[in-house]
Amino acid sequence: MRRAIVGTAGHVDHGKTRLIEALTGIDCDRWAEEKARGITIDLGFAWLTEGDLQLGFVDVPGHERFLHNALAGLGGIRVMLLVVAADEGVKPQTREHVAICSLLAIPGAVVALTKADAVSEDLVALAQLEVEELLQETPFAGAPMVPVSALTGDGLPRLRELLLERGAALAVTPDATRPARLPIDRAFHLKGLGVLVTGTLLAGRVAVGDELEVVPGGQVARVRSVQVHGQPREEAWAGERTSLQLAGVELAALERGQQLAPPGALLSSHRLLARCTLIAPEWLGPEWLPGPPEGGRPLAGWTPVRLHLLAGETLGRVRAVDPPELAPGGTGVVELRLDHALPAARGDHFVLRRPSPALTLGGGELLDPSWRRRRGRGRETAVAALAAGGREALRLWVEEAGEGGTTASALARRLAASPAALAPELSALAGSQQVLKVPAAGETRWVAPLVVARVASRARRVLREYFDRERLAEGMPKAEAVRRILRGRGGELADRYLEWLQAEKVLVVAGDRVSPPGRRAALSVDESRLAGQVLAAYEAAGLTPPGPGELAGRLGAKPQIFDGVVGWLVAHGRMVRLPGGLLLSRAAFDRMVGELRGSGWERFSVAQFKDRFALSRKWAIPLLEQLDSTGVTRRAGDDRLLVAPKSGA
Repeated sequence: MRRAIVGTAGHVDHGKTRLIEALTGIDCDRWAEEKARGITIDLGFAWLTEGDLQLGFVDVPGHERFLHNALAGLGGIRVMLLVVAADEGVKPQTREHVAICSLLAIPGAVVALTKADAVSEDLVALAQLEVEELLQETPFAGAPMVPVSALTGDGLPRLRELLLERGAALAVTPDATRPARLPIDRAFHLKGLGVLVTGTLLAGRVAVGDELEVVPGGQVARVRSVQVHGQPREEAWAGERTSLQLAGVELAALERGQQLAPPGALLSSHRLLARCTLIAPEWLGPEWLPGPPEGGRPLAGWTPVRLHLLAGETLGRVRAVDPPELAPGGTGVVELRLDHALPAARGDHFVLRRPSPALTLGGGELLDPSWRRRRGRGRETAVAALAAGGREALRLWVEEAGEGGTTASALARRLAASPAALAPELSALAGSQQVLKVPAAGETRWVAPLVVARVASRARRVLREYFDRERLAEGMPKAEAVRRILRGRGGELADRYLEWLQAEKVLVVAGDRVSPPGRRAALSVDESRLAGQVLAAYEAAGLTPPGPGELAGRLGAKPQIFDGVVGWLVAHGRMVRLPGGLLLSRAAFDRMVGELRGSGWERFSVAQFKDRFALSRKWAIPLLEQLDSTGVTRRAGDDRLLVAPKSGA
């Protein structure tokens, strides 16, 4: 089955709803108020099927006051059915609807001149000329046009034929590899059924039993049943008007403008980058602009707007980025900041309106649904990459992810695509060294070479600063080096970064220490003298030496220099740093080990150990832990077992 959605457009009271009813037999006006007033207020829906082609119709309000409702139903439209009354011709809302459909890049159009039975052939011809002139400067120039009468049926067979032809040519091709995406244009509760939502399925398929995430919101709902045009189905495909019965989500959590997608497949955002075209006010006609032509002002600086994106809308601000001032009728790149997050993906089309008095300003296509503001040349480079699209956009997003890199799943969310669809593009970028592939627990990560180069530069600086301060240190603690070099980001890739940095000869990893290649700490003459004094004092004190602070004061050494010398002595095996930080000379420790092994003990308690060496608990416990860690003893309950030395030790 091929599928296409037809959306009506045109001025109020030009007969859109009656025309759809004449074509399909379905009255799209659902509300009593619509029937009482004789005008469409909210979206209406109908359908017809011919062979393997299914046409869905979305009937939108024509009155300017209800344009926000009309915009909510235009997502996924493949054919614009422009309705113009032959007795009135082109009117202000006709022009605005055509402008909006142009901005939304609806790919095809058919024109119906309604009420043709009520006027002369000359007036029909005049209306036809008006419409041709209107469409001449739009993507719909040359659209087929047919005079019709919903009352007499004249022209309806030809109109139906034209709609089927255009629908067949522009039908959505089903693609089960793309994630399902349903913008909600209605959410309601039916007794005995529970929560239901409707919308035009933009991509993928939805089947009974699927789990879908509400975006934004985060609730996950299960699909209990599917209907397409009132008929129960096991699944719905892209291009179909779809109704879903949901379980696991309350009606209060749903509203028009949210979208349903597989969990984790779609993002919502407050910041967007887009290619935008501003409408030239003169094209719309003077009667459409009450008061001063505010729509004719260039876009410069932040301007309040109302954004319409698929079924969603929100207030926000827009400003031109490239060029920095965008004139009416021009096209450029703009930045949008929204008051409320909307679900969005690259390639989505949108409309911008002035909040009050209401006025359509322009619209276009999203380049980045999660724009990160930049300045100067960084912004120019980013805008150029996003405008180019394809691999350039992917490369930019990988670079933007920084030290932690990103995954195909995260990139796919910006495109409302499947991660598998990005695999060839990412592999091609990796093949040309524009991104780096990093196997990781879970999902493969992708890192930009520029980020690795930045990390290498930072690593050199961090090590230089550390060893300028800790001149005698043999190495920087590995954990501290990782934290400072990666700035708390990309920790899961820390080992891979260290591998890269070692390969580039930026650093050397030795155990739990990191240092620049070839570095050797050397004592100055004064430091050598101090080292001898420190070592002599610790060796003389045996197993109960003074604290470092006390000894530094006694020797008149500065604390930083004293600590550096002690660290050097520990690193070179002349002293031992016990668990808890206590210090001991290596000679004193070795004498204690020799005495233990000559004691004849095979097993001893903490009390025995304390008594034999005249130790307080402060020293006994750290010494025993050191003996355990070096393999001299092994703990057995509260006791210790002496371990025989290895042969040759």
